Amino acid sequence: MARKVAIVGAGVSGLASIKCCLDEGLDPTCFEKSDDIGGVWRFTEYVEEGRPNLYKSLMSNTCKEMSAFTDFPYPEDFPVFLPHAKLLEYLRMYTKHFDLRKHIQFKTAVISIRKHPDFSATGQWDVITETNGKQTSATFDAVMVCIGYLTDPSLPLSSFPGIDRFNGQYFHSRDYKTPEVFKDKRVLVVGMGNSGVDIAVEAMRTAKKVMISTGRGAWVLSRVFDNGYPWDMVFLTRFLNIVRNSLPGRITTRLIESRASQWFNHANYGIIPKDRSVMREPVINDELPAGIITGKVTVRPSVKEFKETSVVFENTPDAEEVDVVVFATGYKASFPFIDDSVIKVENKHASLFKYIFPPLLEKPTLAVIGFLRPLGAVMPVVEIQARWVTRVFKGSCKLPSIKTMMEEINEKKKNKKNWFGLSFDEVLKTDSIVYVDQIASLIGIKPSIPALFLKDPELAMKIFFGPCTSYQYRLTGPGKWEGARKAIMSQWERTLKPTRTRVVEDSSNFLTYVLKVLAMLAVFVGIFFSFI
Repeated sequence: MARKVAIVGAGVSGLASIKCCLDEGLDPTCFEKSDDIGGVWRFTEYVEEGRPNLYKSLMSNTCKEMSAFTDFPYPEDFPVFLPHAKLLEYLRMYTKHFDLRKHIQFKTAVISIRKHPDFSATGQWDVITETNGKQTSATFDAVMVCIGYLTDPSLPLSSFPGIDRFNGQYFHSRDYKTPEVFKDKRVLVVGMGNSGVDIAVEAMRTAKKVMISTGRGAWVLSRVFDNGYPWDMVFLTRFLNIVRNSLPGRITTRLIESRASQWFNHANYGIIPKDRSVMREPVINDELPAGIITGKVTVRPSVKEFKETSVVFENTPDAEEVDVVVFATGYKASFPFIDDSVIKVENKHASLFKYIFPPLLEKPTLAVIGFLRPLGAVMPVVEIQARWVTRVFKGSCKLPSIKTMMEEINEKKKNKKNWFGLSFDEVLKTDSIVYVDQIASLIGIKPSIPALFLKDPELAMKIFFGPCTSYQYRLTGPGKWEGARKAIMSQWERTLKPTRTRVVEDSSNFLTYVLKVLAMLAVFVGIFFSFI
Protein backbone atom coordinates (compact mmCIF):
# COMPACT_ATOMS: atom_id res chain seq x y z
CA MET A 1 0.00 0.00 0.00
CA ALA A 2 1.31 3.45 -0.93
CA ARG A 3 2.40 5.68 1.92
CA LYS A 4 -0.19 8.38 2.66
CA VAL A 5 1.08 11.98 2.63
CA ALA A 6 -0.83 15.02 3.90
CA ILE A 7 -0.05 18.28 2.08
CA VAL A 8 -1.09 21.61 3.60
CA GLY A 9 -1.89 24.26 0.97
CA ALA A 10 -2.57 24.18 -2.78
CA GLY A 11 -0.36 27.04 -3.88
CA VAL A 12 2.83 26.66 -5.92
CA SER A 13 4.56 24.52 -3.28
CA GLY A 14 1.51 22.38 -2.63
CA LEU A 15 0.87 21.63 -6.29
CA ALA A 16 4.52 20.71 -6.86
CA SER A 17 4.39 18.48 -3.78
CA ILE A 18 1.31 16.61 -5.02
CA LYS A 19 2.97 15.98 -8.36
CA CYS A 20 6.23 14.80 -6.77
CA CYS A 21 4.34 12.44 -4.46
CA LEU A 22 2.63 10.89 -7.46
CA ASP A 23 5.97 10.58 -9.28
CA GLU A 24 7.33 8.56 -6.35
CA GLY A 25 4.28 6.33 -5.94
CA LEU A 26 3.05 8.03 -2.77
CA ASP A 27 -0.62 8.75 -2.01
CA PRO A 28 -1.10 12.53 -1.48
CA THR A 29 -4.07 14.34 0.03
CA CYS A 30 -3.85 18.12 -0.15
CA PHE A 31 -5.89 20.30 2.21
CA GLU A 32 -6.69 23.80 0.92
CA LYS A 33 -8.70 26.15 3.14
CA SER A 34 -9.95 28.29 0.23
CA ASP A 35 -12.09 27.13 -2.70
CA ASP A 36 -9.39 27.13 -5.39
CA ILE A 37 -5.72 26.54 -6.17
CA GLY A 38 -3.04 29.19 -6.61
CA GLY A 39 -2.15 30.46 -3.14
CA VAL A 40 -0.63 33.92 -3.38
CA TRP A 41 -1.23 34.02 -7.16
CA ARG A 42 -5.02 33.85 -6.92
CA PHE A 43 -6.44 37.36 -6.83
CA THR A 44 -9.61 38.17 -4.88
CA GLU A 45 -11.37 41.51 -4.53
CA TYR A 46 -11.18 41.22 -0.76
CA VAL A 47 -8.56 40.09 1.75
CA GLU A 48 -9.15 36.52 2.89
CA GLU A 49 -8.19 35.69 6.44
CA GLY A 50 -5.41 33.14 6.81
CA ARG A 51 -4.19 33.14 3.21
CA PRO A 52 -1.75 35.27 1.20
CA ASN A 53 -3.08 38.35 -0.52
CA LEU A 54 -2.03 40.15 -3.70
CA TYR A 55 -2.82 43.50 -5.23
CA LYS A 56 -4.57 43.81 -8.57
CA SER A 57 -1.56 44.98 -10.61
CA LEU A 58 0.97 42.43 -9.33
CA MET A 59 3.44 41.14 -11.92
CA SER A 60 6.02 38.39 -11.54
CA ASN A 61 9.53 39.59 -10.75
CA THR A 62 11.11 36.57 -12.44
CA CYS A 63 10.55 35.73 -16.09
CA LYS A 64 8.57 32.77 -17.34
CA GLU A 65 11.56 30.64 -18.40
CA MET A 66 13.27 31.01 -15.03
CA SER A 67 9.96 30.42 -13.21
CA ALA A 68 8.90 27.23 -14.97
CA PHE A 69 8.59 23.85 -13.30
CA THR A 70 11.31 21.46 -14.41
CA ASP A 71 9.19 19.44 -16.84
CA PHE A 72 6.48 21.91 -17.82
CA PRO A 73 7.59 25.01 -19.82
CA TYR A 74 5.26 27.98 -20.16
CA PRO A 75 3.43 28.39 -23.48
CA GLU A 76 5.57 30.38 -25.91
CA ASP A 77 2.89 33.04 -26.39
CA PHE A 78 2.75 33.90 -22.67
CA PRO A 79 4.39 37.28 -21.87
CA VAL A 80 7.96 37.21 -20.59
CA PHE A 81 6.97 38.59 -17.18
CA LEU A 82 3.56 37.48 -16.07
CA PRO A 83 0.53 39.27 -14.65
CA HIS A 84 -0.87 37.28 -11.76
CA ALA A 85 -3.79 36.06 -13.88
CA LYS A 86 -1.41 34.50 -16.43
CA LEU A 87 0.65 32.84 -13.75
CA LEU A 88 -2.49 31.41 -12.20
CA GLU A 89 -3.49 30.17 -15.66
CA TYR A 90 -0.14 28.36 -15.89
CA LEU A 91 -0.79 26.72 -12.51
CA ARG A 92 -4.19 25.60 -13.73
CA MET A 93 -2.59 24.11 -16.85
CA TYR A 94 -0.01 22.32 -14.69
CA THR A 95 -2.75 21.00 -12.41
CA LYS A 96 -4.80 19.72 -15.33
CA HIS A 97 -1.85 18.24 -17.24
CA PHE A 98 -0.72 16.12 -14.29
CA ASP A 99 -4.28 15.49 -13.00
CA LEU A 100 -3.61 16.96 -9.55
CA ARG A 101 -7.00 18.44 -8.66
CA LYS A 102 -8.57 15.14 -7.62
CA HIS A 103 -6.06 14.96 -4.78
CA ILE A 104 -7.13 18.31 -3.27
CA GLN A 105 -9.82 18.80 -0.61
CA PHE A 106 -11.01 22.42 -0.88
CA LYS A 107 -12.55 24.55 1.88
CA THR A 108 -10.70 22.37 4.34
CA ALA A 109 -8.56 24.00 7.01
CA VAL A 110 -5.85 22.15 8.90
CA ILE A 111 -6.45 22.64 12.62
CA SER A 112 -3.58 20.62 14.06
CA ILE A 113 -0.80 18.21 13.13
CA ARG A 114 0.39 16.03 15.99
CA LYS A 115 2.59 13.01 16.40
CA HIS A 116 0.72 9.72 16.38
CA PRO A 117 0.99 7.94 19.76
CA ASP A 118 3.45 5.41 18.32
CA PHE A 119 5.36 8.02 16.28
CA SER A 120 8.79 6.79 17.35
CA ALA A 121 8.03 3.46 15.68
CA THR A 122 5.90 4.53 12.70
CA GLY A 123 6.68 8.21 12.09
CA GLN A 124 2.97 8.81 11.53
CA TRP A 125 1.00 12.01 12.14
CA ASP A 126 -2.57 12.68 13.24
CA VAL A 127 -4.01 15.50 11.13
CA ILE A 128 -7.20 17.25 12.26
CA THR A 129 -9.03 19.21 9.58
CA GLU A 130 -12.22 21.24 9.52
CA THR A 131 -14.74 21.47 6.66
CA ASN A 132 -18.00 23.42 7.01
CA GLY A 133 -17.60 23.51 10.78
CA LYS A 134 -17.07 19.77 11.09
CA GLN A 135 -13.72 18.42 12.30
CA THR A 136 -12.19 15.20 11.04
CA SER A 137 -9.08 13.32 12.14
CA ALA A 138 -6.95 11.12 9.90
CA THR A 139 -3.56 9.45 10.23
CA PHE A 140 -0.84 9.99 7.62
CA ASP A 141 2.56 8.44 7.10
CA ALA A 142 4.13 11.81 6.30
CA VAL A 143 3.30 15.53 6.07
CA MET A 144 4.42 18.34 3.73
CA VAL A 145 3.70 21.87 4.98
CA CYS A 146 3.32 24.27 2.04
CA ILE A 147 1.92 27.49 3.50
CA GLY A 148 4.82 29.87 2.78
CA TYR A 149 5.41 32.95 4.93
CA LEU A 150 3.17 35.64 3.40
CA THR A 151 0.10 35.22 5.59
CA ASP A 152 0.81 36.80 8.98
CA PRO A 153 1.75 40.50 8.54
CA SER A 154 4.44 42.07 10.70
CA LEU A 155 3.23 45.45 11.91
CA PRO A 156 5.63 46.62 14.66
CA LEU A 157 3.70 49.77 15.67
CA SER A 158 5.75 50.12 18.86
CA SER A 159 8.71 50.99 16.63
CA PHE A 160 6.87 54.09 15.37
CA PRO A 161 6.39 56.63 18.18
CA GLY A 162 3.23 58.68 17.95
CA ILE A 163 1.34 56.35 15.63
CA ASP A 164 -1.39 56.05 18.28
CA ARG A 165 -2.18 59.76 17.93
CA PHE A 166 -1.98 59.84 14.13
CA ASN A 167 -5.40 60.88 12.76
CA GLY A 168 -4.88 59.59 9.24
CA GLN A 169 -5.36 56.12 7.80
CA TYR A 170 -2.72 53.41 8.08
CA PHE A 171 -2.58 49.73 7.12
CA HIS A 172 -0.17 46.92 6.26
CA SER A 173 0.73 46.36 2.61
CA ARG A 174 -1.07 43.01 2.80
CA ASP A 175 -4.38 44.92 2.85
CA TYR A 176 -3.64 46.88 -0.33
CA LYS A 177 -5.64 46.12 -3.48
CA THR A 178 -5.90 49.12 -5.84
CA PRO A 179 -4.56 52.72 -5.97
CA GLU A 180 -8.01 54.35 -5.73
CA VAL A 181 -7.54 54.42 -1.95
CA PHE A 182 -4.81 57.04 -2.46
CA LYS A 183 -6.77 59.46 -4.68
CA ASP A 184 -5.74 63.06 -3.89
CA LYS A 185 -4.04 61.92 -0.67
CA ARG A 186 -0.54 62.46 0.69
CA VAL A 187 0.90 58.97 0.99
CA LEU A 188 3.81 57.53 2.95
CA VAL A 189 5.07 54.00 2.29
CA VAL A 190 7.27 52.66 5.09
CA GLY A 191 9.70 50.06 3.77
CA MET A 192 11.52 49.59 0.51
CA GLY A 193 10.96 46.00 -0.48
CA ASN A 194 9.27 44.90 -3.68
CA SER A 195 5.72 45.34 -2.38
CA GLY A 196 6.44 48.75 -0.87
CA VAL A 197 7.96 50.11 -4.07
CA ASP A 198 5.18 48.64 -6.24
CA ILE A 199 2.58 50.34 -4.05
CA ALA A 200 4.44 53.66 -4.06
CA VAL A 201 4.74 53.62 -7.86
CA GLU A 202 1.03 52.85 -8.20
CA ALA A 203 0.12 55.55 -5.69
CA MET A 204 1.89 58.25 -7.72
CA ARG A 205 -0.79 57.90 -10.42
CA THR A 206 -3.63 59.01 -8.15
CA ALA A 207 -2.07 60.56 -5.04
CA LYS A 208 -1.25 64.20 -4.39
CA LYS A 209 2.15 63.26 -2.94
CA VAL A 210 4.09 60.01 -2.41
CA MET A 211 7.01 59.36 -0.08
CA ILE A 212 9.01 56.18 0.58
CA SER A 213 10.72 55.89 3.97
CA THR A 214 13.78 53.63 4.12
CA GLY A 215 16.65 53.31 6.52
CA ARG A 216 18.46 50.56 4.65
CA GLY A 217 17.97 51.42 0.98
CA ALA A 218 18.02 48.80 -1.78
CA TRP A 219 19.40 47.89 -5.18
CA VAL A 220 16.75 48.52 -7.81
CA LEU A 221 16.83 46.53 -11.05
CA SER A 222 14.66 46.70 -14.15
CA ARG A 223 12.99 43.63 -15.56
CA VAL A 224 14.46 44.80 -18.88
CA PHE A 225 18.19 44.06 -18.61
CA ASP A 226 21.10 43.93 -21.08
CA ASN A 227 19.92 44.19 -24.69
CA GLY A 228 16.34 44.08 -23.47
CA TYR A 229 16.63 40.54 -22.10
CA PRO A 230 15.02 39.55 -18.77
CA TRP A 231 17.22 40.47 -15.81
CA ASP A 232 17.29 36.98 -14.31
CA MET A 233 18.17 35.21 -17.58
CA VAL A 234 21.24 37.45 -17.81
CA PHE A 235 22.19 37.65 -14.12
CA LEU A 236 21.52 34.08 -12.96
CA THR A 237 23.91 31.89 -14.95
CA ARG A 238 26.24 29.19 -13.70
CA PHE A 239 29.28 30.96 -15.13
CA LEU A 240 28.52 34.30 -13.49
CA ASN A 241 27.55 32.58 -10.25
CA ILE A 242 30.92 30.82 -10.10
CA VAL A 243 32.66 34.13 -10.75
CA ARG A 244 30.63 35.86 -8.03
CA ASN A 245 31.30 33.10 -5.50
CA SER A 246 35.00 32.72 -6.38
CA LEU A 247 35.92 36.36 -5.86
CA PRO A 248 36.40 38.00 -2.44
CA GLY A 249 33.08 39.23 -1.07
CA ARG A 250 34.15 42.86 -1.20
CA ILE A 251 34.92 42.62 -4.93
CA THR A 252 31.67 40.75 -5.61
CA THR A 253 29.76 43.50 -3.82
CA ARG A 254 31.51 46.18 -5.87
CA LEU A 255 30.68 44.35 -9.10
CA ILE A 256 27.00 44.17 -8.19
CA GLU A 257 27.05 47.82 -7.12
CA SER A 258 28.61 48.82 -10.44
CA ARG A 259 26.14 46.72 -12.42
CA ALA A 260 23.08 48.00 -10.56
CA SER A 261 24.16 51.62 -10.98
CA GLN A 262 24.63 51.32 -14.75
CA TRP A 263 20.90 52.00 -15.05
CA PHE A 264 20.97 54.98 -12.65
CA ASN A 265 23.25 56.13 -9.84
CA HIS A 266 21.60 54.86 -6.67
CA ALA A 267 23.43 57.40 -4.48
CA ASN A 268 22.07 60.31 -6.52
CA TYR A 269 18.55 58.95 -6.00
CA GLY A 270 18.99 58.45 -2.24
CA ILE A 271 18.39 54.71 -2.23
CA ILE A 272 21.86 53.15 -2.19
CA PRO A 273 21.95 50.36 0.44
CA LYS A 274 23.33 51.42 3.80
CA ASP A 275 25.22 48.14 4.29
CA ARG A 276 26.66 47.10 0.95
CA SER A 277 28.60 44.16 2.39
CA VAL A 278 25.45 42.00 2.36
CA MET A 279 22.91 41.28 -0.34
CA ARG A 280 19.35 42.39 0.26
CA GLU A 281 16.63 41.10 -2.00
CA PRO A 282 16.84 43.41 -5.04
CA VAL A 283 13.82 45.53 -5.83
CA ILE A 284 12.55 44.73 -9.32
CA ASN A 285 10.74 47.79 -10.60
CA ASP A 286 10.81 49.51 -13.98
CA GLU A 287 9.21 52.81 -12.95
CA LEU A 288 10.74 53.94 -9.64
CA PRO A 289 13.66 55.97 -11.10
CA ALA A 290 11.26 57.78 -13.43
CA GLY A 291 8.97 58.50 -10.49
CA ILE A 292 11.85 59.97 -8.50
CA ILE A 293 13.33 62.05 -11.33
CA THR A 294 9.93 63.53 -12.17
CA GLY A 295 9.21 64.35 -8.52
CA LYS A 296 6.23 62.04 -8.26
CA VAL A 297 8.00 59.98 -5.58
CA THR A 298 10.45 61.22 -2.96
CA VAL A 299 12.72 59.00 -0.88
CA ARG A 300 13.02 59.85 2.82
CA PRO A 301 15.00 58.51 5.82
CA SER A 302 13.57 56.35 8.60
CA VAL A 303 10.53 57.61 10.50
CA LYS A 304 11.36 59.37 13.76
CA GLU A 305 7.80 59.94 14.95
CA PHE A 306 4.24 60.54 13.89
CA LYS A 307 2.10 63.53 14.82
CA GLU A 308 -1.64 64.05 14.41
CA THR A 309 -1.49 64.84 10.69
CA SER A 310 2.20 64.58 9.83
CA VAL A 311 5.41 62.57 10.10
CA VAL A 312 8.92 63.56 11.19
CA PHE A 313 11.88 61.77 9.62
CA GLU A 314 15.32 61.15 11.10
CA ASN A 315 17.76 64.06 10.66
CA THR A 316 15.01 66.15 9.08
CA PRO A 317 13.79 69.24 10.97
CA ASP A 318 10.42 69.82 9.31
CA ALA A 319 7.39 67.58 9.57
CA GLU A 320 5.69 66.36 6.38
CA GLU A 321 1.91 66.33 6.09
CA VAL A 322 0.56 62.85 5.42
CA ASP A 323 -2.93 61.34 5.06
CA VAL A 324 -2.28 57.62 4.45
CA VAL A 325 0.54 55.39 5.71
CA VAL A 326 1.26 51.96 4.22
CA PHE A 327 3.50 49.76 6.35
CA ALA A 328 5.40 47.48 3.95
CA THR A 329 7.15 45.90 6.91
CA GLY A 330 7.14 42.24 5.94
CA TYR A 331 5.65 39.16 7.51
CA LYS A 332 5.97 36.92 10.55
CA ALA A 333 6.59 33.25 9.89
CA SER A 334 4.36 30.89 11.83
CA PHE A 335 3.08 27.33 11.85
CA PRO A 336 0.04 27.66 14.13
CA PHE A 337 -1.14 24.07 13.69
CA ILE A 338 2.20 22.48 14.67
CA ASP A 339 3.54 22.32 18.24
CA ASP A 340 6.66 24.35 19.03
CA SER A 341 8.39 21.14 20.07
CA VAL A 342 8.32 20.10 16.38
CA ILE A 343 8.95 23.43 14.62
CA LYS A 344 9.77 26.59 16.56
CA VAL A 345 10.03 29.92 14.76
CA GLU A 346 12.56 32.39 16.19
CA ASN A 347 13.75 35.64 14.63
CA LYS A 348 11.68 34.98 11.48
CA HIS A 349 13.24 31.58 10.78
CA ALA A 350 13.11 28.03 12.12
CA SER A 351 15.70 25.36 12.83
CA LEU A 352 15.27 23.29 9.68
CA PHE A 353 17.88 21.25 7.83
CA LYS A 354 18.23 22.67 4.32
CA TYR A 355 15.24 24.89 5.26
CA ILE A 356 13.10 21.74 5.10
CA PHE A 357 13.46 19.06 7.80
CA PRO A 358 13.13 19.44 11.59
CA PRO A 359 16.39 17.72 12.60
CA LEU A 360 15.38 16.21 15.94
CA LEU A 361 12.46 14.05 14.84
CA GLU A 362 12.88 10.32 15.39
CA LYS A 363 11.58 9.77 11.86
CA PRO A 364 12.05 12.24 8.93
CA THR A 365 8.37 12.28 8.01
CA LEU A 366 7.56 15.98 8.23
CA ALA A 367 8.90 18.57 5.79
CA VAL A 368 8.37 22.28 5.16
CA ILE A 369 8.35 23.35 1.51
CA GLY A 370 8.95 26.96 0.42
CA PHE A 371 10.14 28.38 3.75
CA LEU A 372 13.06 30.33 2.25
CA ARG A 373 13.71 33.38 0.08
CA PRO A 374 15.90 32.48 -2.90
CA LEU A 375 17.63 35.03 -5.11
CA GLY A 376 15.60 34.14 -8.18
CA ALA A 377 12.40 32.29 -8.99
CA VAL A 378 10.60 30.31 -6.29
CA MET A 379 8.88 27.61 -8.40
CA PRO A 380 11.94 25.57 -9.43
CA VAL A 381 13.32 25.77 -5.88
CA VAL A 382 10.22 24.42 -4.17
CA GLU A 383 9.85 21.70 -6.80
CA ILE A 384 13.41 20.48 -6.22
CA GLN A 385 12.70 20.53 -2.48
CA ALA A 386 9.59 18.42 -3.03
CA ARG A 387 11.45 15.96 -5.27
CA TRP A 388 14.03 15.39 -2.52
CA VAL A 389 11.47 15.22 0.30
CA THR A 390 9.30 12.63 -1.43
CA ARG A 391 12.35 10.46 -2.04
CA VAL A 392 13.28 10.75 1.64
CA PHE A 393 9.72 9.72 2.55
CA LYS A 394 9.98 6.80 0.15
CA GLY A 395 13.35 5.73 1.59
CA SER A 396 15.33 6.33 -1.62
CA CYS A 397 17.34 9.15 0.02
CA LYS A 398 18.68 9.33 3.56
CA LEU A 399 19.28 12.30 5.83
CA PRO A 400 22.64 12.73 7.56
CA SER A 401 23.06 12.32 11.32
CA ILE A 402 21.36 14.68 13.75
CA LYS A 403 24.78 16.03 14.70
CA THR A 404 25.61 16.90 11.09
CA MET A 405 22.23 18.54 10.51
CA MET A 406 22.43 20.61 13.70
CA GLU A 407 25.93 21.80 12.89
CA GLU A 408 24.78 23.12 9.51
CA ILE A 409 21.66 24.73 11.01
CA ASN A 410 23.62 26.47 13.77
CA GLU A 411 26.16 27.73 11.27
CA LYS A 412 23.37 29.30 9.20
CA LYS A 413 21.86 30.88 12.31
CA LYS A 414 25.06 32.83 12.85
CA ASN A 415 24.40 34.49 9.49
CA LYS A 416 28.10 35.29 9.17
CA LYS A 417 29.45 37.33 6.30
CA ASN A 418 31.36 35.28 3.76
CA TRP A 419 34.90 36.11 2.76
CA PHE A 420 34.02 34.98 -0.75
CA GLY A 421 30.85 35.30 -2.77
CA LEU A 422 27.51 36.78 -1.84
CA SER A 423 26.45 37.34 1.76
CA PHE A 424 22.78 37.83 2.60
CA ASP A 425 21.21 40.01 5.26
CA GLU A 426 18.73 37.41 6.54
CA VAL A 427 19.01 33.69 7.29
CA LEU A 428 16.14 32.70 4.98
CA LYS A 429 17.73 34.36 1.95
CA THR A 430 19.93 32.15 -0.16
CA ASP A 431 21.70 31.84 -3.51
CA SER A 432 19.18 29.85 -5.56
CA ILE A 433 21.72 28.20 -7.90
CA VAL A 434 24.00 27.04 -5.08
CA TYR A 435 21.09 25.86 -2.96
CA VAL A 436 19.27 23.97 -5.71
CA ASP A 437 22.54 22.32 -6.79
CA GLN A 438 23.03 21.09 -3.22
CA ILE A 439 19.58 19.48 -3.14
CA ALA A 440 19.95 18.18 -6.70
CA SER A 441 23.22 16.46 -5.73
CA LEU A 442 21.41 14.65 -2.92
CA ILE A 443 18.89 13.30 -5.46
CA GLY A 444 21.43 12.60 -8.21
CA ILE A 445 20.01 15.05 -10.76
CA LYS A 446 22.64 17.81 -10.84
CA PRO A 447 24.02 18.12 -14.39
CA SER A 448 27.75 17.43 -14.84
CA ILE A 449 29.12 20.20 -17.06
CA PRO A 450 32.46 18.46 -17.87
CA ALA A 451 30.68 15.23 -18.82
CA LEU A 452 28.13 17.11 -20.89
CA PHE A 453 30.87 19.04 -22.68
CA LEU A 454 32.40 15.77 -23.87
CA LYS A 455 29.05 14.26 -24.81
CA ASP A 456 26.99 17.25 -25.96
CA PRO A 457 29.10 20.46 -26.07
CA GLU A 458 26.32 22.63 -27.46
CA LEU A 459 24.04 21.72 -24.56
CA ALA A 460 26.91 22.17 -22.09
CA MET A 461 27.46 25.70 -23.42
CA LYS A 462 23.77 26.54 -22.98
CA ILE A 463 23.75 25.25 -19.41
CA PHE A 464 27.02 26.79 -18.28
CA PHE A 465 26.95 30.21 -19.93
CA GLY A 466 23.21 30.57 -20.45
CA PRO A 467 20.41 31.14 -17.95
CA CYS A 468 20.16 28.54 -15.21
CA THR A 469 16.68 27.35 -16.13
CA SER A 470 15.14 24.47 -14.25
CA TYR A 471 14.90 22.00 -17.16
CA GLN A 472 18.55 21.00 -16.65
CA TYR A 473 17.49 19.12 -13.50
CA ARG A 474 15.52 16.71 -15.70
CA LEU A 475 18.42 15.72 -17.96
CA THR A 476 19.55 12.77 -15.87
CA GLY A 477 18.84 10.71 -12.78
CA PRO A 478 15.47 9.99 -11.13
CA GLY A 479 12.62 11.76 -12.89
CA LYS A 480 14.54 12.21 -16.14
CA TRP A 481 12.39 13.92 -18.77
CA GLU A 482 12.99 13.30 -22.46
CA GLY A 483 11.91 16.83 -23.34
CA ALA A 484 14.52 18.53 -21.12
CA ARG A 485 17.18 19.05 -23.78
CA LYS A 486 14.68 20.49 -26.26
CA ALA A 487 13.28 22.82 -23.59
CA ILE A 488 16.78 24.17 -22.87
CA MET A 489 17.74 24.57 -26.52
CA SER A 490 14.51 26.46 -27.29
CA GLN A 491 14.27 28.62 -24.15
CA TRP A 492 15.31 31.86 -25.89
CA GLU A 493 12.78 31.28 -28.69
CA ARG A 494 9.99 31.04 -26.09
CA THR A 495 11.35 34.14 -24.38
CA LEU A 496 11.47 36.29 -27.52
CA LYS A 497 8.30 35.00 -29.20
CA PRO A 498 5.86 37.35 -27.37
CA THR A 499 8.08 40.41 -27.99
CA ARG A 500 8.62 39.84 -31.72
CA THR A 501 5.15 40.87 -32.79
CA ARG A 502 6.51 42.99 -35.65
CA VAL A 503 8.98 41.22 -37.95
CA VAL A 504 12.12 43.29 -38.64
CA GLU A 505 15.42 42.62 -40.38
CA ASP A 506 18.11 41.43 -37.95
CA SER A 507 21.70 42.38 -38.86
CA SER A 508 23.29 40.97 -35.73
CA ASN A 509 23.68 37.35 -36.86
CA PHE A 510 27.38 37.69 -37.73
CA LEU A 511 28.16 39.28 -34.37
CA THR A 512 26.24 36.52 -32.63
CA TYR A 513 28.32 33.92 -34.49
CA VAL A 514 31.58 35.62 -33.44
CA LEU A 515 30.45 35.74 -29.83
CA LYS A 516 29.59 32.05 -29.91
CA VAL A 517 33.09 31.22 -31.19
CA LEU A 518 34.63 33.29 -28.40
CA ALA A 519 32.36 31.59 -25.88
CA MET A 520 33.56 28.18 -27.09
CA LEU A 521 37.13 29.24 -26.33
CA ALA A 522 36.03 30.41 -22.89
CA VAL A 523 34.38 27.10 -22.05
CA PHE A 524 37.70 25.63 -20.97
CA VAL A 525 37.96 28.37 -18.37
CA GLY A 526 34.44 27.50 -17.29
CA ILE A 527 35.24 23.82 -16.92
CA PHE A 528 38.21 24.73 -14.77
CA PHE A 529 36.02 26.88 -12.51
CA SER A 530 33.38 24.16 -12.24
CA PHE A 531 35.87 21.94 -10.43
CA ILE A 532 36.62 24.61 -7.83
